[in-house]
Amino acid sequence: MSEILLVGDRVLITPDDGERQTESGLVLPATVAERDKVRSGRVVRVGPGYVIPNPEYSEGEPWAPSRDVIRYLPMQARPGDYAFFLRKEAIELSWEGRDYLIVSHGAILALIREDPADILKHITPDDAGLDTDEP
Repeated sequence: MSEILLVGDRVLITPDDGERQTESGLVLPATVAERDKVRSGRVVRVGPGYVIPNPEYSEGEPWAPSRDVIRYLPMQARPGDYAFFLRKEAIELSWEGRDYLIVSHGAILALIREDPADILKHITPDDAGLDTDEP
């Protein structure tokens, strides 16, 4: 996945699709979930952040070390977070046989961040690059 570089305040999310079960035990098909305004999924990657001007940049000091004109303000979302976001703001993307969503950070409504030890339970052998055929 090293070829996907997100630009600015974009977030790459693996969507939760399929059937859902309500607290009372009803199973809702995927077609019902499509009518919801809010969607959810696991954050896979994040862009560099919001572009802001660099206050240390100056064209008037040629002897000073060169500095970039811009800086990036980092985002709250991190890989491994579980995100709730606005469905209409998501852009669907299929890459290497997997479905993803690209969402602007501003469309994310809430994040669930688990303890680092709990995140390990969400990693599949395929995500870790492990061969599942080997013992």
